[in-house]
Amino acid sequence: MKTVKKRAAGPRGEVDRAGFVALVCEAAETIVRRDGVRALGMRPLAAAIGYAPNSIYNAVGDLDAVLLRVNARTFDRLHAALGAALDPEVPPRAKALALTDAYLAFVAADPAVWSLVFEHAPAPGTPVPVWHREALARATDVVDATLAPLLPDAAERACAVAALWAALHGLASLSTSGKLGALTATPPADLARMLVARFLAGGPGG
Repeated sequence: MKTVKKRAAGPRGEVDRAGFVALVCEAAETIVRRDGVRALGMRPLAAAIGYAPNSIYNAVGDLDAVLLRVNARTFDRLHAALGAALDPEVPPRAKALALTDAYLAFVAADPAVWSLVFEHAPAPGTPVPVWHREALARATDVVDATLAPLLPDAAERACAVAALWAALHGLASLSTSGKLGALTATPPADLARMLVARFLAGGPGG
């Protein structure tokens, strides 16, 4: 595998492509957490890692490609967080509520980086890479498997996963932006658990 060479004045040695992609993603996440997504650009990113901008273009791609890589890493971290929250000994509804708690905690712990998942849209016509779709699927598959005993029909379950994901994202976004307080003083975790419990009690169509 080819190495990515830095400028002579840079602080780092040669790294392989996978290591370089990880380096770029970590720097992008740091910038977004500290200064927001508007501060993220190829020049600031290159300066943060001590490489020329062309090294990023050659190994990762443009800024859209960088953000897709960051989002895939976020999905992988979410997959790990959801999996760690599951107790195989409890019934499906209890597992669904545990996933709800884990999801809200995950978003609250890193709201700036999580916001990239929904707020960043690649240029129209840009194909979504297979590795990005697979990373998202690993996270959603945890929810799908948890709901399977409650919703045996695969098509109905897929709609349920999408509906719950969208609803919880909206709730989490209002919470992390500080806007939820204008609607209610109820803690977001309580609202989320009520949403999921009522949804599962009535069924998607009920």
